[in-house]
Parts: sequence; structure tokens; C-alpha cells
Amino acid sequence: MDRKARHARAGPNADSMSSWLERQLSSHQIQLAATALVSGITVAGLIYGGQAVRRKIAVEQLKASIPPLDDEHKAEGLTDFGAATLPPPSIREDERVAGLARRAQQGDYDEELISEQLTRTACFLTTPRFEKLRSSFVIIVGLGGVGSHCTSALARSGVSHIRLIEFDQVTLSSLNRHAVATLADVGTPKVQCVRKRLEAVVPWAQWECLNEVWREGQAERLLGGWDHGRGRKPDYVVDAIDNIDSKVELLKYCHEHDIRVVSSMGAGCKSDPTGVFVGDISTSMEDPLSRTTRRKLKLLGIGEGIPVVYSTEKPGPGKAQLLPLREEEFAKGKVNELSVLPDFRARILPVLGTMPAIFGYAVANFVILEITGYPHEFGLGKGREKLYDSILSGLQGLEERLARSAGQDPLGLKIPVTKDDVSYLVEEVYRGKSVISGLPTRLALTRWRSPKDGFKTDQRWNGQKHSKVQLDELVCMTKEEAKMHEEEVLKGGTPPEVMYDVDVVKLVESRHEEERQYRRYR
Repeated sequence: MDRKARHARAGPNADSMSSWLERQLSSHQIQLAATALVSGITVAGLIYGGQAVRRKIAVEQLKASIPPLDDEHKAEGLTDFGAATLPPPSIREDERVAGLARRAQQGDYDEELISEQLTRTACFLTTPRFEKLRSSFVIIVGLGGVGSHCTSALARSGVSHIRLIEFDQVTLSSLNRHAVATLADVGTPKVQCVRKRLEAVVPWAQWECLNEVWREGQAERLLGGWDHGRGRKPDYVVDAIDNIDSKVELLKYCHEHDIRVVSSMGAGCKSDPTGVFVGDISTSMEDPLSRTTRRKLKLLGIGEGIPVVYSTEKPGPGKAQLLPLREEEFAKGKVNELSVLPDFRARILPVLGTMPAIFGYAVANFVILEITGYPHEFGLGKGREKLYDSILSGLQGLEERLARSAGQDPLGLKIPVTKDDVSYLVEEVYRGKSVISGLPTRLALTRWRSPKDGFKTDQRWNGQKHSKVQLDELVCMTKEEAKMHEEEVLKGGTPPEVMYDVDVVKLVESRHEEERQYRRYR
């Protein structure tokens, strides 16, 4: 009873609530409001979705507009707090200098500032000569101690077009003699180091940097006109190479193609600045690099005509010398490949840092005077042509007398020796001195010993008769010594080992061995 009574009492209220809901849902106004709400949600979703797509596209476009990282566009990492890191002051300064140099090289630099900076040089040379220097084009091959100081001097003096050729990088051990390199440059190409440092001094100068080895096969390109061969030809080439073969190839190419060149000889193991001279290559002495270079050039037919900077300082007790070569270097073979002297390879050359600078500035000074036509003098060739003619004539007479002593008719006899051969033997093999006494005057060439088959002439061809003498059979003596040698050794039959002491015999043998080693370059 109670349950039914309770249901009866609640029934009318429940029915009224349901009826109310039905009436509301069927109301036209409520339906419109619901439709509007759903439409608003849908439109908002479309708007937000479209914005998201546009943001994605914009981000992708922004990323695509960022240039790739390279030398011109660099990026730095963030700090631990998410902030950008500031580059070190040195990097910011390098970038500022590089930017200034780019503008200056494009002509955006006050000419009055250049004139003020170079005013002392201009006053010294006078305007016409200075203008020649300002418009000149110089190539420097080799950027070690000598080459870097030479380049620095030329750029600071006003040379506006400079091409640098060097394959090597800055090393820690080279900082004792390099003109501009710093610790920060160690491990970087020398051509870029020199350019970067000198752009801070002469931002208007134009540079071409070739980070490669000098090779004769690339000579036309390496020594060609400015702007990759399209511009003017070089006014001067500076040879600051310390590799013998490359040095000889460069000098030979310049000599044969009428390109003005000046070469630096060895500054290693030198300590006397008063002994540094500029002269013809035929006058350079007391320097292994100079001697070897001069000797190889003579074998190629070039005896003089190349100006060089060299030292007359003599080696002596207590002075620096080439450090010994380790045994494992000999085991590698080809020990002459990178050497100044035979049987050397990569020997460490002691260098007093001041001497390459002196050589470099001497080279630069010579180039400046040559380009501008400023009055100057330097040591010319020895002018010993008459001496060589006399020695050659004396050797011809000796061979005729020896042929006559062997029962041969010397009439019309020729000898396979030229005046250039005489110059080579006297100057390079015997250093311009008698092998017996060391005297440098009244010199003559003579055979060292009698040949096993006597002094017979070669008459295998009709109408031709010549001596069989070879260059490595000849020695240099004074005329008086040669006359006694002819009587006692060549005609009298006394062996040289009996005639002379052991030191003289060893010296002659060593000179003959040198000649046999260099003969392959002929």
C-alpha cells in the first residue's frame, strides 16, 4: 500500500518534467541556437586548422631561406641558459678586417688615406716611380721565413697586386721566423694566413692565393697574367722555395720565358747580416743551396743572368750545421730527394729567426728598385770568359801533346769539352781553386791519371779525330802544378797516389764522385 501510495503521489511531477523537455526540444528557437553552436565550433576548428597549416608553411619557408653554414655564414652554439654565445674578440676583429678589405678592394676606400699611409715611400721614390710600384704585379713562390717577410715588405711599400703560391701550412716551429703568423694561425694554409694578416695593414691590396705546390707542368697557369691569366703579366717573380728541384725548375722557366725573377739562397745556418749580398748567381759562394742550384742550372745551360740574395758567411768550428740524418731516413731510400746536399733527406736546418727576415727584406728591396727603375747596382757575373778561354786553349794543347807522345798525329784533333764545361768544372766542381794547393790564380785543367789504353785518339769516322777525355777525368791545378803533373804523372808514369799526399787524393776522388752524381742532370 505504501509503495503504491508513494508512486501515485510522484507520478504527476515526473510526467510534467518529461513533457517540459519535449516541449523545449521541439521549440524552434532552441534548435536554431543548437545549430548555431555546432556551426561556430566547426568554423573555429577550420580557422585554427588553417592557421596551423599556414604556420607550418611559413616555418618551412623561413628554414629554406637560411643559407647553409660556410666560411661566410657561421653559427655559434647556445649557452647553458639558451642565449647566443658571443664570438671571441679576435674572431670579431678578423671579420671586421675582412669586411673592410672586401670593400676596399672594390674601390670603397679613401685614396687620401692610402696616400697618407704610403707617403714616405712615395717621397723616396718620387711620383713617377711610385706609380709604377702601386700598379705593379708581383708573384711570390714560397711563404716561409724569407717569402713571408718579402711579401710583407712589398705590400707595405705599395705593391697592389700580389699572387701567393705555397702548399704548406703554418707550423709551431715556423713561428720563430715567419713575418706575420701567430699561434692562432698554426695549422692553416700559409697563403691565407699571410693574406689575412696583411689585409689588416693594406686592405686595398688585391690578392690571388694558390694553395698548391709549384710544378713546372703548371707554370703557364701559376705564372700567368693577373685575374687567372686575363690581366697583365707579372712584373717580377720572387723565388723563396727551399726545395732544390722546384727552385731549379722555376728559375729555368723564368729564364727561358723572359720573366724577371730574383731568387733567395739559403738563410739556414747563417748568422752574419753583414755578409748578405745581392748578386748574379754566378757570384754566390759558401752556400750549399746556392752551389747546388747554380750547378744544376749550369748543367741546363744557364750559368748567369739570374739575380740572387746570398750570404758570403763561411762555415766554421762552433757554428750551426745541418743536424744528422736518422738511420731510418736512409732506409726509406731516395735520400737526395728533399736535400740541399747529396745523401741528405729531411734534415733539420737550424735557422736563426733574424736571418730569413734579412734575406726577405733584401729580396723585396731589390724588387722595388727594379720595378721602379731606381738607380742601384748589384754584383754582376764574374766576367771570367777570358779565363775560361785560356783554360780551354791550354787543355787543347795538353791533349795534342799527349796524343803526339802516344805516336798519334794531333793535327785537327778536337776535344769533347766546351767553354761552359770549363766554367762548370772550375767554378762548381773545384770551387775556383787548385785541388793541389788551393790557389785561385793561373788555373788550368789537366787529366788526373793516364788512361789504361794510353792517349790514343778516336778516329772511327773519316775526317774526324777527337780525344777520349771525359769531364770526370779532369782536375783543376795552377799552370805550374799542371806542368809538373804532365811530366811526372801523365808522361812519366808516376801514380797520383805516389805523387801526392792522401788528403789530395781523397779530395780529387770526392770531386770526381760529385761530378758523376750530377752528370745525370745533363
